[in-house]
Amino acid sequence: MKKIILTGGGTAGHVTPNLALIPSLQRLGYDIRYIGSYQGIEKKLIENAGIPYDGISSGKLRRYFDFKNFSDPFRVIKGYEEALRLLKKYKPDVVFSKGGFVAVPVVLAAKHYHIPTIIHESDMTPGLANKLCIPSARKVCCNFPETLSCLPKEKAVLTGSPIRAELLLGDRLSGLQYTHLAADKPIILVIGGSLGSVAVNTAVRNLLPRLLPDYQVVHICGKGNLDESLIGTKGYVQYEYVDAPLKHLFAAADLVISRAGANSICEILALRKPNILIPLSAAASRGDQILNAGSFAKQGFSTVLEEEAVSDDTLYQAISDTCQNKSLFIQKMEQSHLNNAVQTIVNLIEECTADIN
Repeated sequence: MKKIILTGGGTAGHVTPNLALIPSLQRLGYDIRYIGSYQGIEKKLIENAGIPYDGISSGKLRRYFDFKNFSDPFRVIKGYEEALRLLKKYKPDVVFSKGGFVAVPVVLAAKHYHIPTIIHESDMTPGLANKLCIPSARKVCCNFPETLSCLPKEKAVLTGSPIRAELLLGDRLSGLQYTHLAADKPIILVIGGSLGSVAVNTAVRNLLPRLLPDYQVVHICGKGNLDESLIGTKGYVQYEYVDAPLKHLFAAADLVISRAGANSICEILALRKPNILIPLSAAASRGDQILNAGSFAKQGFSTVLEEEAVSDDTLYQAISDTCQNKSLFIQKMEQSHLNNAVQTIVNLIEECTADIN
């Protein structure tokens, strides 16, 4: 039986693409195991999927001063030693890494044992963890055409991001029933991210008096961000978090407003949903969301509104313009060839195992 180790963690975005690959790998008969951090978000997500899980020590490598910079290198070394033991024990044919700092020891351990590794970079430019892993990788998958110039030519493969198949199985009627909204007005789905977004949440709520005469709003605002004063407002529903029913909310949505995390926008692309992206500002990030959004705007997939430019008027205008031109956005998204990432990546994995066997 072919064996594969999946790794990646720190955020849900470093886990969900791995989850998307699992059904196809299982159908091909792979023995799948996962290596992540001891208590990261990946542990619960992977164990819920029924995949054997091993935790290792993980430390973050920072570009800025932090007292943890003095202790985390020892955690990384410990994680590398633990990864060496696990790979020696399980003897995988191939490793697939979705990134995050927990993946670095695993990829380096795979290099030590000459195990082929495929890594995936979601953002426009590689993060520090993947920069450390690229020299050890056989192939480097990416989401954006612009990323190819940042990668070794012989390793780079433009694949897009693996999308969970269940997201494509949403039902509009089920979404309407779940939200108790009507079918006679367009629905705007607002996704602030897993932790919510104060800027996006505030902008949308301020705009409700102008929106609700013509639109309905489904607002996923993040944990602890419900506005009790708006509960019961006709045409507006809010949730801290939505799991399984999310596919139905996407199916019911006519327009999506979202941050510009790479996995989120690739899901929007796969679902062909006209969208407005409000990327996290450079002051609050390394600027990857700004680059991600810019690429999608350049390809004609998205309207982009920078966080600093968000106001009642600019957001309302973006909504009006995007809805008016929704057919053009859908047409551009349908022309994208980044819609078969799961099969493309599985093919790369199969090539690695074929070379071994």
